[in-house]
Amino acid sequence: MVVFALMWGIHFKHLRVGAVAAALVGSLLSAPSAQALFLEIPATQWGHIYAGTNPVTTTTPRSKFAVGVAKSTFNVTYNNFPDWAKKEVQAAVDVWSANFASTVVINVDASWGRSSSWGILGSARPANFFSSFAGAPDQSLWYASALANALAGKDLDKANPDIIIQVNSSGGWNTRGDGMPSQREYDLASVFLHEIAHGLGFLSNDAYDTYFSIASLDQPTPYDAFAQTPDGQRLADLPTPSKELAQALMAPLVWSGTNAIKANGGVKPKLYTPSRYEPGSSTSHLDEATFSKSGLDSVMTPNLDPGEIFKEPGPLLLAMIEDMRSKPPAGIATGLPQVPRNVQAFTADSSALISFDPPVNLRTAQISEYIVKNVKTGVENKALSSPVVVTGLKNGTSYTFTVVAKNALGVSEAATTKATIPQAGWKSTVLDSGADGKSVASTTFNGKPAIAYTDTKSGDLKLATFDGKVWKKVTVDGAGGTSGRTSHAINSPVSLCVNGSGTKQLLHIFYSDATDKDLRYATYNGKSFVFEVVDGDGPVVNNYEDPNRVRTSSDVSVTNACVTNAGSVQVFYRDESQGILLGAVKSAANPWVYELVDGDRKTDGRSTGDVGFHLQATFDSGKTYVVYDSVVTVNQKKEISSGAVRVATRVGTDATAWSYQTLDISTDNASVFGYDVAISKVNGDVMLAWLATSVTSFPKPDQIRWVMLSAPLNISKMTTENFGTPGAYLSIDGKTIVFNCQERLCALDTSKSDIGQSAIRLVRSSQSVEPTQSAWVSVNKVKYLLATVSNKLALLKP
Repeated sequence: MVVFALMWGIHFKHLRVGAVAAALVGSLLSAPSAQALFLEIPATQWGHIYAGTNPVTTTTPRSKFAVGVAKSTFNVTYNNFPDWAKKEVQAAVDVWSANFASTVVINVDASWGRSSSWGILGSARPANFFSSFAGAPDQSLWYASALANALAGKDLDKANPDIIIQVNSSGGWNTRGDGMPSQREYDLASVFLHEIAHGLGFLSNDAYDTYFSIASLDQPTPYDAFAQTPDGQRLADLPTPSKELAQALMAPLVWSGTNAIKANGGVKPKLYTPSRYEPGSSTSHLDEATFSKSGLDSVMTPNLDPGEIFKEPGPLLLAMIEDMRSKPPAGIATGLPQVPRNVQAFTADSSALISFDPPVNLRTAQISEYIVKNVKTGVENKALSSPVVVTGLKNGTSYTFTVVAKNALGVSEAATTKATIPQAGWKSTVLDSGADGKSVASTTFNGKPAIAYTDTKSGDLKLATFDGKVWKKVTVDGAGGTSGRTSHAINSPVSLCVNGSGTKQLLHIFYSDATDKDLRYATYNGKSFVFEVVDGDGPVVNNYEDPNRVRTSSDVSVTNACVTNAGSVQVFYRDESQGILLGAVKSAANPWVYELVDGDRKTDGRSTGDVGFHLQATFDSGKTYVVYDSVVTVNQKKEISSGAVRVATRVGTDATAWSYQTLDISTDNASVFGYDVAISKVNGDVMLAWLATSVTSFPKPDQIRWVMLSAPLNISKMTTENFGTPGAYLSIDGKTIVFNCQERLCALDTSKSDIGQSAIRLVRSSQSVEPTQSAWVSVNKVKYLLATVSNKLALLKP
């Protein structure tokens, strides 16, 4: 069964031991930035390489010199490997680095130990498979972690490795490091050349049931789409589960990719499909009889003979990997498409956003296009996938639409949407055309608005201040320089706070870099910056059980929020390595004093949840308020199954003075966790907002919730049917909650007495691959929303 998961801005690295009842082995959610919708499932099938029994003589060892210019970076985590073996692994890694292109680091988790299966030298699998991500050549297929990241241009799951490899420590290895195994020894570097290919996606996702003699292929990979029966049927399109698929797995299969056919002399390469199914070998290898003696192209045969070595992947394997980077050939339609599912129409500016899921017979129908028809006008729009933007509509006029799926045999029955009424979005003015403002924060500094923001392309952190007439922009960090600046990209959330009075205030900026993952700190007096690292650069991880709080070496780059008073600055941030909420306080008289705020125990009102994926703070009337999310458990599908939204408060800066309150928890009716949180001061009170999901929409959020802290039980909520799924990021000004809606931007006016769909307005109509972070800022006494429009930082107002 397909596991659906939405990337709403959370990921798990690893929890401290015993902190959560259900250990979090990974996540389908990614942080610190909220990601666009995509699907993820754990990989379960392994690709093996067996010890062959036909000794060969190695005449020349592999080169010990450079293997070419690196096209990617592999980071290997070794578990129990002897030193000689690490050198062999590195040799294989260097070869693949020169042959597989990716801008994303490929993380490999390698384990050394006895194999439970006789004859297996090594096994590998991806950590996960991804589908429907931006950059996927075929949105219906499931791409191995490293390949998906390479195609997407970003790490889709930072919490997990990309490739998992297990090596049989009793494999009869050549341990001399000379690349010349005897006729009784096996070459470890060759095993890794083979297994890394499996981890990169040279792997079928099929499964065979020996008891019932049927096979299944629920989540086909691009490998499965290029694998064909002799009559041209794609393995990915065969019925599942079925005996027909089982028979295909034990009959001839060939590869249909044009690159591999060319590399194989114009002949479709034959895959390994013995008459008796072999788990971990069948389908996921080149045919042993055809390629075992083919020299460079023998790497992906299922066996490695004693004395045999592989020096490089070989042209055929590389051609097959290149095929998997492209869209597979279309399959053969076996019937009309069924009706598209979950068809919806969402409000947009002079347009409508039509969303739908493919028919249930997507794979066998081989859909060529979808046709969206405006019922009122009869105008049709054709598209290859959802969503479809229908333009040329009149704001204030009601429209309905039909959607049909088409293939070579005809069209499906039509699905009809509910009516939607387009409305105008907010007007926008570009503030910085050269930056996208992925992370933004605003405040008032020396009586004027100040905005800190990041730019994805340059990796810089910028500051814009308004002098009453124009915006003055400077680069704060990320471009290198003196006085503690870094040249590493700044890709984290940013928080701003100010203390001092009049025009002699001090601006405090907190942020993190993508490489060191430290919490960095800059102060600005209106003329110059001073830089330092607050945390993350300690000598070791400061364990959550240690009462002596000092600098840690943990990843502290996920979230941060700061507050100030006249004499001190406080910053709060997530320890990603242990899943806890940390704090640091600095005053004029004292350097940084560190504390653990929550996530470490169940006494004193605290929580053992995995806390602080999302975090905001404010200071009012001498009291500090910190609102954050808490994940308590996940289910077997790696979906969060319970959590909470919490708030911690204190007067002063004493680490023992915190009091805690749980605002909302997961119940049988709704799940509350980890989407985003927001906080704002409101007339002597504090307003908080967060997202939740109902049973019918799980795991997608479908509710916005908010409450005044003076009446924490009176939680208000609002669904967003006509505007689409709400998502991070949230921002509030005490009246209006701004949220991402179906990859756009919407605003909820909480002051309306008759809270309903009319209380929600469209802010930005165009979709964005990345959800937009926003912030409120007043310019010449006019309140604006700061957000990204068409990849440019802009100011918006109704």
